[in-house]
Formats: sequence, structure tokens, C-alpha cells
Amino acid sequence: MADFHDIQRRETGLQQHLTSAQMVMIAIGGAVGTGLFMGSAFAIGFAGPAVLVSYAIGAFIALLLIGCLGEMTVAHPTSGSFGAYAEYYLGPLAGFVVRYAYWAALVLAVGMEVTAVGIYMAYWFPQVPQWIWVGVFSALLIGINLRSVKVYGAAEYLFSAIKVAAIVAFVLIGSYVVFGARIPGIGLENYQLGGGFWAKGLWGMWLGVIVAMFSYLGVEAIAVAAGEAQHPQQAVQRAMKTTVLRLVLFYLLTLALMLAIVPWTEAATQTSPFVRVMEIIDIPYAAGVLNFVVLVAALSAMNSQLYTTSRMMFSLARAGHAPARFGQTNASGVPVAAILVSSLGAAVAMVINAFWPEQSFMWMMSIAMFGAMFAWFMVFVTHLAFRRRRDREGADRVPFRMWGFPWLTLLGATLMGAVLLTTLFTPAFRLTLVFGLPWLLVLTLVYWRLHRR
Repeated sequence: MADFHDIQRRETGLQQHLTSAQMVMIAIGGAVGTGLFMGSAFAIGFAGPAVLVSYAIGAFIALLLIGCLGEMTVAHPTSGSFGAYAEYYLGPLAGFVVRYAYWAALVLAVGMEVTAVGIYMAYWFPQVPQWIWVGVFSALLIGINLRSVKVYGAAEYLFSAIKVAAIVAFVLIGSYVVFGARIPGIGLENYQLGGGFWAKGLWGMWLGVIVAMFSYLGVEAIAVAAGEAQHPQQAVQRAMKTTVLRLVLFYLLTLALMLAIVPWTEAATQTSPFVRVMEIIDIPYAAGVLNFVVLVAALSAMNSQLYTTSRMMFSLARAGHAPARFGQTNASGVPVAAILVSSLGAAVAMVINAFWPEQSFMWMMSIAMFGAMFAWFMVFVTHLAFRRRRDREGADRVPFRMWGFPWLTLLGATLMGAVLLTTLFTPAFRLTLVFGLPWLLVLTLVYWRLHRR
């Protein structure tokens, strides 16, 4: 079998301009979006206050993934990332299926994030059709991605910095309101309303894990961005070690405070529960400011996902699995054609928003979920093959190493498989496997057809 350096040489042409600080913000940008600010409402509806346990389980799975993916990325930094690793350690079919499944998932996730943008803009302009905002903001972010990776990194850093500052401010204000202000109707006693902490039982808590997992999807963007990092090994190690901790604090602290301020039965609505918190606290203009923040969060996540999915298409083209023009870059090192074809999700979102604005967000989330979760599952499977092969060949140890191998890697694969299987028994997410399994079959048949030719 060819050396992995052949894959890395095949994927040259992109420019290495991203700093380690930008790498961290890219991961946060992808993972702190509508999953926190809007998706949490769906998770609360499933789990009640036990949604905190749901997000803790999701964070644990994300931590295991970061360990496995971090070790492989430090050993082989390249834009094809886990798709290239699956190709090398599991076989060409695995690399083909993982990359296309993930690419399609993020194409739809781009559409889901921009769908949320339309919902947030309706807070200020309820009379304007949502699909108009979808078109306007899609054009803006596609333009940013077409400039250069340096412009993209700077924009994502700014977007994510706004989100981080807003979340820190929310935690400080929320902590004062819950523990210092002693306002009637606000406090930890809200956890006991509507049936108590376990109001929805263990099954409801586990259903909340589905949304929690979707919320954390995006941390893998660090590995994809490694191919355009200035010092990939050092940048990846720093980013991997700090990102999960920040995400856990952001999600668990904000949700814990939110549920103490807003009874969970009120938080489980289609509008952002964070905006509802500010309306209850009644700080002047705070709800409008926070709506701006959640708007930026959705734009940031969309920006990060558009970047990641375009690089996955670039990798597919360089591997000969997509038209060659998608693997071409301009003078600035930007894969223009790959970005444009990866923007299809925004067009799909415009159509769905025009005809089914009420159902659009949930439909896009449930369909987009499959490919990303499947890619996470395959990261664990690939890591098993990666470590065993390197140990068998006596390869040098990498400085970033997954702990508890093979048991924690196997645990991660088992948990991801269980989450995927659970979607089949959840009406809200039944589209996940109903769409995903036939899509895997189609990809396999297409690969065999291409391979025969």
C-alpha cells in the first residue's frame, strides 16, 4: 500500500495561513451555533431538566472523538482528514463513503444554519419572508469563503469571539440573577417544576443526547483545518486540548442557568430559549442584543461548515472521486468550484423555507444529522485500525495520544452507534436513518460502478 505522504502530496495547493488561535475559534464556530441557541429548545422538550445529563453524555462522546481524531491528525495533518484516514487505514471504499456522507451532511447543515438565520431575522422583521434572508446571508458568507483562507479565518475568529463574549456575559448575568438577585420565580427550584428533574424519564434524557450530539458536531473542523494551519502539529494539539473544555463549560453552564431562570416547559419552544431568558430578566434591549448574538452564532456555524464541506469536496476531487475542477484552486489557494457546489444547501434551504417555513428547521436538522454522526462513528473505527497498524509496524509514537486504547475507542464507537440507532425510534428524527441508510447504499453502488470502470 502507498505511503500516507502520497495522500498528503495529492492534497497540496491550499495555503497554510491559519493560526492556532483561529483553529480553536473555527472549532468553536462550528460547534456553538444553532445547536446551543435553538437546538437546545428541542432537547429540553425531549429531556426536561435532565437535558444537562444529555449534554454531559454528548460532551463525553465529543471528548473521546477529539482524542482519537487528534492522534491521527497530529500523525497525518491533511485537509482530507478523517476521510483520508479511512481511505488509508480501512480502504478506498471507506474513504469514499465517509467523505461523501459527511460532505452531504454539512451541505444540508449549511442550509439548516441559514434557515435559523431567517427565523432570527423574523424577530425584527416579521413581515419579511424568511427565504429572502436566507438568500442575502448565503451570498455574504459564500463571498467570505471565496476570498482566501486568511479572510475566512479572520471572519470566523471575529464571529466566534462575539459568541464567546456573549456566552461569558450570559453566564455572569445569569449567575447573579439566579444566586444573587433573589427574584421570585427564578432559582434552582424551577428544576422541580413540571414533574421534576427526571420529568421525561431516562428515555427522554437519552433522546436529548441526539440533539446534544448534533450540537457538538463541528469540533472535527479542527482536523480538516489542519491542512491549512501554519504549524499543524502544534496548532492541532493546542486546539484539541482546549476546545472540548470550553464547549463543555459553554453548554452546561448556560443550560443550567437558563433552566433556573425559565421553567423548562417554557424553554421548550421553537424560539431561542436564550432570548426568552433576556425577556424574563427584562434588561433593556437585552433580548434584541442576544438575538443579534444568536444570529452571529448561526452565521459563524454556517461559515465554518461551508469551509469544512468545501475542503472535503476538494479532497474527494484530488482522490479522483469527484470532477477534477473541484480539486482546483485559484491564485489565493481557494477551491472556488468546491465552495460553490458545497453551497447547494443554502439553495435547498431557500426552497424549503419558501414552501414549508414552519417545518424547515427540524427537517434540515434530522436529515443533516446522519452523515455527520456516521463520520464520527467511522472516526472511532478508523482509530482502531490506525493504532493497531502503527503498533504492528513499529511506527513512532505521536506526541498527542488517545488514552485508554482500545476500550475508550470501542466505547465511543458503541455510544455513537447507539445514538444513530435511537433516531429510528424517535418520530422527530426518523428521517435521519430513513434518508441515511439508502444514501449509504447509493454511495456504495456508485463507488463500485466507478471502480469497475
